[in-house]
Amino acid sequence: MLWGCFAAEGTGANHKIDGIMRMDNYVDIMEQHLKTSARKLKLDRKWVFRIDNDPTHTSKVVTKWLKDNKVKVLEWPSQSPDLNPIEHLWTELKNCVRARRPTNLTQLHQLCQEEWANIHPYYCG
Repeated sequence: MLWGCFAAEGTGANHKIDGIMRMDNYVDIMEQHLKTSARKLKLDRKWVFRIDNDPTHTSKVVTKWLKDNKVKVLEWPSQSPDLNPIEHLWTELKNCVRARRPTNLTQLHQLCQEEWANIHPYYCG
């Protein structure tokens, strides 16, 4: 499983998740990658983080971390269809990696990192 973020300017970090995503793992990933990705993408202080209603994303621990770190979150109604634009990027990533035919998990991860970094901003905007 991968965690990734993006903005109209392009892709931010991409992080491999071993096993099941738990709320403490999610907080660790955000601590490591969220604000550094915002800086890399040259986002001003007015950026808004978009997450879906997955229980991990909306847990009290995650909500507290977001509030403590002054991360503004886009309100997303419950029971809404999954219209998350990152799904298009995951499809693009899968297609690019599949075309390179990785032969083991190490190579798969390496290719995911390379191809994520190479996704053109056209797909992000």
